[in-house]
Amino acid sequence: MSLLERAGLSALARLDPERAHALALAALRAGLGPRGGPVRGPGLATDLAGLALANPLGLAAGFDKNAVAIGPLARAGFGFLEVGAATPLPQPGNPRPRLFRLAAERGAINRFGFNNDGAAAIAARLAAAPRGVPVGINLGANRDSPDRAGDFARVLARCGPHADFATVNVSSPNTRGLSALQEGRALAGLLRGVMAARAALPRPIPVFLKVAPGLAADDLAAIAEVALAEGAAGIIATNTTTDRAGLAGRHAAEAGGLSGRPLFSSSTRTLAVLRGLARGRLVLIGVGGIGSAATAYAKIRAGADALQLYTALAYEGLGLVPRILAGLAALLARDGFASVAAAVGTGAADWAGGGPQPAIV
Repeated sequence: MSLLERAGLSALARLDPERAHALALAALRAGLGPRGGPVRGPGLATDLAGLALANPLGLAAGFDKNAVAIGPLARAGFGFLEVGAATPLPQPGNPRPRLFRLAAERGAINRFGFNNDGAAAIAARLAAAPRGVPVGINLGANRDSPDRAGDFARVLARCGPHADFATVNVSSPNTRGLSALQEGRALAGLLRGVMAARAALPRPIPVFLKVAPGLAADDLAAIAEVALAEGAAGIIATNTTTDRAGLAGRHAAEAGGLSGRPLFSSSTRTLAVLRGLARGRLVLIGVGGIGSAATAYAKIRAGADALQLYTALAYEGLGLVPRILAGLAALLARDGFASVAAAVGTGAADWAGGGPQPAIV
């Protein structure tokens, strides 16, 4: 980490975290971020449901909710980006404060509640943004909508023509009742509407389903079968968690979704279980607790075809992206893997078994 980046992160850490995040986005828009473009290296290029990626490391939804910094973020080293979540109508989200740092655990708790500028504004920004890497849209539902399931299709119809992929986000813990849409018939009906909206787009784009951590294997099996039956390309494992096991500190009991390092084990186990259930029929994206080359590599070996991160950037800055990718290339070479794809799932059985967490080296 450069002295300039270290000083900037130290200054931001003294501010309210939501204010710090807004300033970080403003700095990117002002041209103060990295400018090298997607990181390339031996074995890093990969395919994600037909999308050619220079590397497998993406930016998770939530960092750039309103698609205001796509150009700068595309130059920060990522292989792909995801913006949103977007809802059909603008909404302010939950009252502040709604974002809390857990510095000792390298985590965060948020209860934003899908605050965003709405699908129309986000679609316009997607249409105007320069493209250096694939960009996806995270689909959400308005809190007071009489038809939440239909909201996902409405956002896709508006933003899909300007996106390279879409994510159905029914697993956020911060909108009351939303996670019920992960279940059985509700999920099937929702996905059917989304896929109908996809069929009407100028070009087909892959649709992913983002699931919660900690689900039982039977529940994951049901979700995977619905995703396959309705034509989803894959699953993102996982969203944030409401579990607070092992947390300490003054913010540990705050309501909302926990992300970052404390989520790593449960999200990686979910990923590995899905790998076994999907048997290569679904693309899997691993997210939750990635903060180093070793944790990125562990996700790939647990079954991730590609990766996303977010929370670790608050503590390490965007310089973390090339550091992770350089280390990942070295780990692939060390273990004799010619590509990311060759390493995918090679350690899934260790994670899916439910025993102690495998060593991460």
